[in-house]
Formats: sequence, structure tokens, C-alpha cells
Amino acid sequence: MTGMSNIASQLKTEVSRLARKEVRAETASLKKSVGIYRAEIAALKRRAQAMELELRRLSEAHAQAVPVEVQAQPSQKLRFTAKGLASQRRRLGLSASDVGLLVGASGQSLYNWEDGKAHPRAKHLPAIAALRTMGKKEASPRLASLR
Repeated sequence: MTGMSNIASQLKTEVSRLARKEVRAETASLKKSVGIYRAEIAALKRRAQAMELELRRLSEAHAQAVPVEVQAQPSQKLRFTAKGLASQRRRLGLSASDVGLLVGASGQSLYNWEDGKAHPRAKHLPAIAALRTMGKKEASPRLASLR
């Protein structure tokens, strides 16, 4: 009976050893893959952070950019009509985003102003008024300087 239990315990020990060896081989390749994935994730996080910083810098620079040099008098009352803005944009042959860049607003804001869904803020009115005196030849260099 001791011979039988000895064989059984040796068999059990050998099976355990082989199982650990197999598991070790499998986990070694998984550990290697995990290390590679972690390095890639860290690189992607650094890249995303750099892009966010660049976006923040560009949006701040865009917000600080003076859209159009305005010769309007502060005491002069400026008028705004949606139809007038649309006709000025067509006359200049510019897209809404281009005119938005000139006046310091987004293209979507321009569409909303033209549709009468919204009205421009007071800070945009002098730039919109300056569009009336601007020609196509003058608009192109200003757009190029703002981009």
C-alpha cells in the first residue's frame, strides 16, 4: 500500500510541476504583451495631452486675435439686420466660417444670425459694420493673416 501511495503522490507532484510550467509559459507571453500595451497607452496619453495643450493654446490665440480693424466711432449707433449680413457675405463670396473668422465668431453663429435665430453681441457689431466697407481683395489677405 505504501508503494501505491508513493506512486500516487509522485504522479500528483509531477502533474503539478508540469501544470505550473505550462502556466508560467503562458503568463510570460501575456506579461510581455501587457507591458507593450501599457507603454502604448502611456504614449497615447502623452500625445492626447500634448494635443489638448495645443488646442487650448490655439483657441486662446484665436480668442485674442483682433478680428477686423474698426474705424467706427464709439458714439455711432450700429445697426444689424440678418438680411444685410447675408447679403454682405454673398457679396464678398465667403463662407460663413470665413466671415466668422473675420468678425471673431464661429460659422454656426453666423448661420444663426442670418436665420434670425440669434443676434450678435455688441462686441461683434463693429466688425460686422466693417464688412460693409470691405471688398473681396481686402478680405482675402485678412483671412490669410487670421488663419
